[in-house]
Amino acid sequence: MISDKALRKLVEDEIDFEPSVDSRTIAVAVKDGIVTLTGHVATFAQKVAVEWAAKRVKGVRGLAQEVKVQTTADAVEADDEIARRVADLIDWDTTLPKNAVKVQVTEGHVLLVGEVDWAYQRLAAGRGVRNLRGVRDVVNQITVKPAVEPGDIRRRIEDALQRQAQVDATHVRVAVDGARVHLDGKVRAWFERDAIVRAAWSAPGVNAVDNHITVAPEAT
Repeated sequence: MISDKALRKLVEDEIDFEPSVDSRTIAVAVKDGIVTLTGHVATFAQKVAVEWAAKRVKGVRGLAQEVKVQTTADAVEADDEIARRVADLIDWDTTLPKNAVKVQVTEGHVLLVGEVDWAYQRLAAGRGVRNLRGVRDVVNQITVKPAVEPGDIRRRIEDALQRQAQVDATHVRVAVDGARVHLDGKVRAWFERDAIVRAAWSAPGVNAVDNHITVAPEAT
C-alpha cells in the first residue's frame, strides 16, 4: 500500500503535469487514500481537469472536490447571456433531440433538465457546457427514457465490461431494478471505476446508476 505522503506527491505531480491547469492554485491533502482538493481555478473546465488528473493516479481510493471557480471581474457573464450560449450549444448539437433539453442558469450555475433516448446524449449535453465562459458549475438532471427490459440491460453491461481491456470486472456485480443500475464491488484503480460507470450508462434504457464500487489497489 502506498503511503498518504507518497500518494499526495503523485497527485500533485499529476496535476502539475496537466497543461490546462495552474497547479499553484491547488492544494492536495490525503488521508487513508482519500484525496481532498482545495483551491481555486479560473474556469469550470479547469476544475474538471483537476478532478480527472487526481482520478488518474493509482492508489486514489476516493476524492473530495472542493476547488472553487473564481472568475475575474472582467470575465463575469450575465446569467441570461450564459443561458443563451448554453441553449445555442445544445441546439447546434446534432446528437441531441430537438427541444429535449431545457436550461436554467443562476449566478453561473447551469441546470440541465429534460429527457433523451440515450445516456450518451445526456453526457453530450453536459460535456460541451463546461467549456463555456462564465460557467461556474453544471448540474445535469437530464433523464433517459426507459426502453429495454432489465435483464437485457444487465446482459449488455456485463458483455461490455468483458470486452473492455482496461477493466477487470472480476469483482464487480451488476444488478438492475427497472431502468436503474446498481454497481457493487472493488476495482484496482479509479479509471476502472469510471470506465464501468460509463459502460453502465451506455446501455440503452438506463436512466440512473447507483455506483457503490470501491477502489482497492490491492484487489486481485
